[in-house]
Amino acid sequence: MESLWRAATGAGPNPEDYEGIEFWSNPERTGWLTKQGEYIKTWRRRWFVLKQGKLFWFKDSYISRVSKPRGVIPVSKCLTVKGAEDVLNKQYAFELSTSQDTMYFIADSEKEKEEWINAIGRSIVQHSRSVTDTEVVDYDSRR
Repeated sequence: MESLWRAATGAGPNPEDYEGIEFWSNPERTGWLTKQGEYIKTWRRRWFVLKQGKLFWFKDSYISRVSKPRGVIPVSKCLTVKGAEDVLNKQYAFELSTSQDTMYFIADSEKEKEEWINAIGRSIVQHSRSVTDTEVVDYDSRR
């Protein structure tokens, strides 16, 4: 699923994806979440960092300037973030979706789940553009 996710979003642990973002300093949100592995579909616990419209994940919670993310999701490509307990049949599950794919996460508690959904949702709104400049029509100039 992650390889599809990367293809759909252009995400991946490519240094250009996070160039100039100091993910180790003052992130908007951090914490442990469980996600499915890319090739072996087991659930794995990863340390997530949300900063400047990017959701990074790491193997360990100690993050420094030399840390390399295991993956990066640009939230501007995401359409929705919402609870997914009934989809996965797992407590505290939520999903993050693009127009092409959906990625699932499991938080440690209901409170953590809601805080992640809210933080990612705010970041989606902040970093996505619903209308691009080329789609803006100036109706006054058409008269």
